[in-house]
Amino acid sequence: MKEKWKKPYIVIPVVSIAAFIMAVNYKTFVATGGLYPGGVSGLTILLTRLFKSAFGINVPFSVVNIALNAIPVYIGFKFIGRNFTLYSCLMILLSSIFTDLIPTYAVTEDILLISVFGGIINGAAICLCLNVGATSGGTDFISVFLSEKSGMDSFNIILGFNAFILCIAGFIFGWDKALYSIIFQYTCTAVMRLLYKKFQQSTLFIVTNKPNEVCAAVYELTTHGATILEGEGSYEHCERNVVYSVVSAAQSKKVIKAVREVDKGAFINEVKTQKLLGNFFQPKED
Repeated sequence: MKEKWKKPYIVIPVVSIAAFIMAVNYKTFVATGGLYPGGVSGLTILLTRLFKSAFGINVPFSVVNIALNAIPVYIGFKFIGRNFTLYSCLMILLSSIFTDLIPTYAVTEDILLISVFGGIINGAAICLCLNVGATSGGTDFISVFLSEKSGMDSFNIILGFNAFILCIAGFIFGWDKALYSIIFQYTCTAVMRLLYKKFQQSTLFIVTNKPNEVCAAVYELTTHGATILEGEGSYEHCERNVVYSVVSAAQSKKVIKAVREVDKGAFINEVKTQKLLGNFFQPKED
């Protein structure tokens, strides 16, 4: 199933749709509210508005955005994966072109609605890319690279870079738009946390009478090991085995289903992992 989503006839249409959605969002919600969506796209919007206000020059979004993505794309090719980076380049190119071609249109003038719904749409478009093996470019490359190398929360990395952009935007163009952009970016990050779980982990505690079979099922699905703990049931005072394992949150449902197939009577407790130290296998991008 994983490889199926990596095939070009699946990835390219999804990336194209995501690029169009993101461009429409920029030319409706973002443009109307004068917001800064963060990342390299936000920096691109900041620079184009700066050129227009300071020099009266309308620099195409595509020119600036593609130029700013040069270094992140290099990082992607060198450290993350060839196919992953190529699909991301397609996203960067299409979203840039669509943004230049689509006319500006005001859906609503309510700045709060713009901030919330614009953030939701932006986060959904980014997750469309991430879930088929691509990114929207820019800081996404850097955050994925750091997440794979150090296990850092990629969304916190993005949020930190965005805060830097907003400080510059607030100082130059006024703090009201910058503050509303924080709402936009917070909403976007919340949607990404909800829809994209590759860099989140779940801890599974599985009480079972078939510990070896359960461990084999976990390893077959995730390539993660498990620890078998010996315990005693407090009600019947009989021996119980507890399988302890940490898996990707994106894989937890499949793992639980496989465990139930091995042992229908298994008792499973899934806990969100807050922090993980030590060796944890993270599959690389293609």
